[in-house]
Amino acid sequence: MNHPEKTADGGVPGLAARRIAAAILEAVIRRRRPLDEELDDKNAALAALDERDRALVRMLAATALRHLGCLRHAIGTRLTRGLPANAPAVECALLLGTVQILFLDVPDHAAVDLSVRLVRDDRHAARYANLVNAVLRAIARENAKSSLLAGLDLPALDTPLWLMQRWNAHYGAQTARAIATANAREPALDLTVKSDPAGWAVRLGGTVLPNGSVRLLARGPVQALPGFEEGEWWVQDAAAAIPAHLLGDVRGKFIADLCAAPGGKTAQLVQAGARVTAVDRSRPRLQRLADNLRRLRLSAEIVAADAAEWTGGPFDAVLLDAPCLATGTIRRHPDIAWLKDERDLSKLCALQTRLLDRAATLLKPGGILVYCTCSLEAEEGEHAIAGLLGRNPAMRREPLTPAGVFGCAEFITPQGDLRTLPCHWPAADSRVSGLDGFFAARLIRP
Repeated sequence: MNHPEKTADGGVPGLAARRIAAAILEAVIRRRRPLDEELDDKNAALAALDERDRALVRMLAATALRHLGCLRHAIGTRLTRGLPANAPAVECALLLGTVQILFLDVPDHAAVDLSVRLVRDDRHAARYANLVNAVLRAIARENAKSSLLAGLDLPALDTPLWLMQRWNAHYGAQTARAIATANAREPALDLTVKSDPAGWAVRLGGTVLPNGSVRLLARGPVQALPGFEEGEWWVQDAAAAIPAHLLGDVRGKFIADLCAAPGGKTAQLVQAGARVTAVDRSRPRLQRLADNLRRLRLSAEIVAADAAEWTGGPFDAVLLDAPCLATGTIRRHPDIAWLKDERDLSKLCALQTRLLDRAATLLKPGGILVYCTCSLEAEEGEHAIAGLLGRNPAMRREPLTPAGVFGCAEFITPQGDLRTLPCHWPAADSRVSGLDGFFAARLIRP
């Protein structure tokens, strides 16, 4: 086996990054920790790396989770006795080695060697080093001979069965498969700009989307892009930027943004001239919202409260982005597919019911309520609105029109609500296609 040269201080190039990536995978897979939390600034080991290695860690962890089903299949078919139960480092080392061999531009020998080193460095897993070496060499040989991926059904393998069954039932098999295929692609970076989308697209090397978002294939720290320090834009998926537009002209209006953190929709409304009260129960997330508004040189009233019990108002409009399974954001947060469970739905639906009922009471007569979730599940979208209208027949749905959603008629459901899918907005260059899955409905209090 070829071994990487050691650095001047005795370390092996790339080993530290892979060790941290393995620890992050273990935290997500075994301890069910959200990937974003493991990648944040509080991860001291990650922060100690240079920017190139930090980017490598993010790529390794996210790609392994994006293709976790495929990787486990490839590994499992080459293990006669399964994974050792007492050494979680073995699976993480195998996942990292396999993802590099199958999906990333890393020489096979380096992928194998570094994974073996990870196992040897773990006292619980060291005795499995030969096993890891043999499995990864076998995968590399087969992939080199016949492209192992060509014989695998990636959309099915990389989507938990319970999710694929739900999407098949609600959207049909063809659309369900298109959603799963879109989720496998690393998404582009979407920005909401304060003004002049075309000008910022030119300056940043991006394109303007139908809703005015700017999309670019940015690499490196977002903070290093022009306009960040000056507060000229913020990161926000194009789908997440749509619900605020459904409120129409908000200049001078009093609006409550419920479950507001981290504040993208609050910023949109303030920038459009609204007087916004941003409500969220999480003080750490509200601090992030406040920090974001400060950078953007925007201001809103910030309230730490449970939106399901809060009694503010009355308001001209309420925007409620309710907590949900977030299955529409798997393309950006691949860990969601493996951390969430169908059993979580009933608890979340009960919370959404409470939030909707409370939001309706905060409106002035004639006020508008926009309810949205980043979920693909009907219970958290269409069914939630049907339930509200059944409990509160005085509320009425105001159907959306293609003109109201930037000419995208495919976004409008038969009931007149918004439903974006990850497979919408296809592009010749798949790297700039798609958007998050969102549901939104607009209702009016008489």
